[in-house]
Amino acid sequence: MLNHIGTNNIETKRLLLRKFKVEDAEEMFENWAKDPENVIFLQWNAHKDTDETRSIIKMWNEEYKNSKTYNWCITVKDTKEIIGSITVVKLFEDIECAEIGYVISKKHWNKGIMTEALGGVIKYLFLKIKVNRIQLKHDLDNPASGKVMIKNGLKREGILREAYRNNKGELRDMAIYSILKSEFKEEF
Repeated sequence: MLNHIGTNNIETKRLLLRKFKVEDAEEMFENWAKDPENVIFLQWNAHKDTDETRSIIKMWNEEYKNSKTYNWCITVKDTKEIIGSITVVKLFEDIECAEIGYVISKKHWNKGIMTEALGGVIKYLFLKIKVNRIQLKHDLDNPASGKVMIKNGLKREGILREAYRNNKGELRDMAIYSILKSEFKEEF
C-alpha cells in the first residue's frame, strides 16, 4: 500500500525540487515552455504565451490539494533559477508503481542536472511513498534521456512500438526503463 504524502520539497546537492507557484510562470515560459526544440519529444506543444503557462500552473496548484500528486519545479539552489519540471505522470496503485516524466531547459542539458533531480525523486518515491517500481519512457530519438535513466540505476526493458503520439501527432516508438525497490541504492 502506497503512503501518499503529496509533493514535498526534495533537496539534492545543487537543486531544490518544490511545488510550482503562479509567480513561476514567466520564468518557466522563458526557460523551457516556449521553446519547440525543448519540448520536441513531449506530448504537449510549446506554450504560446505566459498566460498559457500561468493557466497550467494554476491547474497544478489545484492538483496539489490531492495527496497523490507529485509534480516538482526544478530550481538551482544557488541562483534560484527555475529550470525544469519532474512529475509522476501515472500511478499504478495495484502494483505500487510510479511512472515519471521530465523536461529541462536546453541551456542546462548535459550538465548532470536531470540525473540529479531524477535521483532525488527516485529516493523520495521509494523511501517516503513506498513504491515498489519506478518506470520511465523516452522517444527512441532522444537517447540522452535514456542515459539519465541508466545513470540512476534503471534497466532498459524493451521497446514499446508506436506507443505514443508526439506533439506533432506522429506515432512514435519508446524505450521503457525501470528500477525496483530491491535494486535501489542511494548512491545513484
